[in-house]
Amino acid sequence: MESKDTGTGLRCLVTGATGYIGGRLVPELLDAGHRVRCLARTPEKLRDQPWADRVETVKGDVTDAESLRAGMRDIDVAYYLVHALGTGAGFEEKDREAARTFGREARTAGIRRIVYLGGLTPSDVPETELSPHLRSRAEVGRILLDSGVPTTALRAAVIIGSGSASFEMLRYLTERLPVMVTPSWVSTRIQPIAVRDVLRYLVGSARMPDEVNRTFDIGGPDVITYRDMMQQYARVAELPHRLILPVPMLSPGLSSHWIGLVTPVPRSLARPLAESLRHEVVCHEHDIARYVPDGPGQPFSFDTALALALQRVREANVTTRWSSASTPGIPSDPLPTDPDWAGGSLYSDERECDVDATPAALWRVIEGIGGDNGWYSFPLAWAVRGWLDRMIGGVGLRRGRRDAARLRVGDSLDFWRVEEIEPGHLLRLRAEMRLPGLAWLEMYCEEGPNGRAHYRQRAVFHPRGLLGHAYWWSVSPFHAVVFGGMARNIARAATTATPPTQVKSAALR
Repeated sequence: MESKDTGTGLRCLVTGATGYIGGRLVPELLDAGHRVRCLARTPEKLRDQPWADRVETVKGDVTDAESLRAGMRDIDVAYYLVHALGTGAGFEEKDREAARTFGREARTAGIRRIVYLGGLTPSDVPETELSPHLRSRAEVGRILLDSGVPTTALRAAVIIGSGSASFEMLRYLTERLPVMVTPSWVSTRIQPIAVRDVLRYLVGSARMPDEVNRTFDIGGPDVITYRDMMQQYARVAELPHRLILPVPMLSPGLSSHWIGLVTPVPRSLARPLAESLRHEVVCHEHDIARYVPDGPGQPFSFDTALALALQRVREANVTTRWSSASTPGIPSDPLPTDPDWAGGSLYSDERECDVDATPAALWRVIEGIGGDNGWYSFPLAWAVRGWLDRMIGGVGLRRGRRDAARLRVGDSLDFWRVEEIEPGHLLRLRAEMRLPGLAWLEMYCEEGPNGRAHYRQRAVFHPRGLLGHAYWWSVSPFHAVVFGGMARNIARAATTATPPTQVKSAALR
């Protein structure tokens, strides 16, 4: 067993690695020089994680003592990041028994520290009056603290990070409802915290002195109401000011049904989240900084946390939203184990076809798109869209292209801009036309059977507010003509091997 006094990496067990926090904690621990073992009921779910080949994975469950013994062998620090939220009746008893089993096996295995992430609870409310969700999280913390193993029990309120259930609820409510009739809990004071700060405290807790066995409240610098959180989200996301009308008689149970109608967050998650917002959740101390010092600008403000959570979309870096091949680099990146509703709405139109031409011939057509060569489908529709864009102050379709045959990152291309190009393989364009959201067009050139080419095309739209959703559904009936025709005509142009500068008339027939 390694000594933490040597400054070398610790052996860490992470439970809940398929969850939101656990999946983001693992790479942070690895980057800090620790060795990681993940305990998962279904290890197959971790295969597509970008860090899967850097960790040891064992099959097990926190309720199964035998699997815990195997998972805890030679471990220094054990992270307890699981709970039975959303599992139906009896979840409190399941949480209770799981925590007891975990604590008992950790003590037997000689674990040097347990690190637990629970929920922030109000000091002036009897535990019996707390929501079942908060009450259970508090009880789990007490059980682990009494286990005989030094325990760090972190307590957080709303975690701000793309993919967390509480943040996605905030995102969808604000983006989809310009006018809201809300329950009284929108006036409750909350101390949110950025997921980056949560991960920093979790990693730093691994090296706390042996005598530390207590809870720590963690939160950002801002104490605000849920109403203010929605308004600030609207401002950061560049949405109009939201009209919020509180209705006191709207109970958490009823509001969870309302949340389920408006957002894709499952009601099984929405109800405990709404119930926990009945009470003020504000930090009573910030003692964690004695052991895990805050750097300049830390913990992050709510506005900064929002900007970081929205960073991937606002910077147009959306690759990993649909590709598991890209490696996430920041905690707000989506992971393969995130639920489908995480990350906000993202619409797409996808087309693909085999091409009776070489990949080189197909790539010449792809790289030659736009300008005098046109867009390979329904030219009147493209012309009208460009004219409308000019009418409302956009760039229109007249910018053409810098070079008739070659593109590079940053080039303007009619009302698109080249965001990424991998010669011979990928062209990604970002729309610069006036839209109620962000849009991209991707064209892939791949090698198919017998050296022939395979073409893939994807149009992606991230709506901004209710108008953005309405825009997508209003134009989607025309996608078969515009994008379907584009894919067919690009394939036809490559097959005829017509030089790019002469393709326009053939492609637009």
